[in-house]
Amino acid sequence: MKGTYLGEFQEIVLLTILVLAENAYGITIQDEIGKRTGREVSRGALHTALTRLDEKGFISSEYGGATAERGGRRKRYYQVTNLGKNALEEAKSLRDDLWSAVPKVSLQRT
Repeated sequence: MKGTYLGEFQEIVLLTILVLAENAYGITIQDEIGKRTGREVSRGALHTALTRLDEKGFISSEYGGATAERGGRRKRYYQVTNLGKNALEEAKSLRDDLWSAVPKVSLQRT
C-alpha cells in the first residue's frame, strides 16, 4: 500500500489540480488550497507533495510558454493522471465505506 497511499495533503493537492483544470500551476494550486481549506500552504510543502505525487505517477506536468510578467520564466502546469484519478476514487470509496459503518450513536454530540 505504500506506493499508492495518499496522505490527506496529497489528496487535497490532487483534488485542487482537478478543480483548477488547465490553470493548475504552483501559485494557483497554493492559493486555491488556502482559499478552500483556510490553511496557509508553504511553497516547500506544496513542492514536496507535487514531487511525491509525480514519483507515484499520480500527476504529470508540462511547461507553458515564457511570459514577460514572470521575467521570461515558464509556468509548470500539472494534470492528474488516470492512476491519480484511480487513487482518488479508492480513497473516496474507503472513506465512504468507513463513514457508513460508523454507528449514528457515535456521531451524536453530548
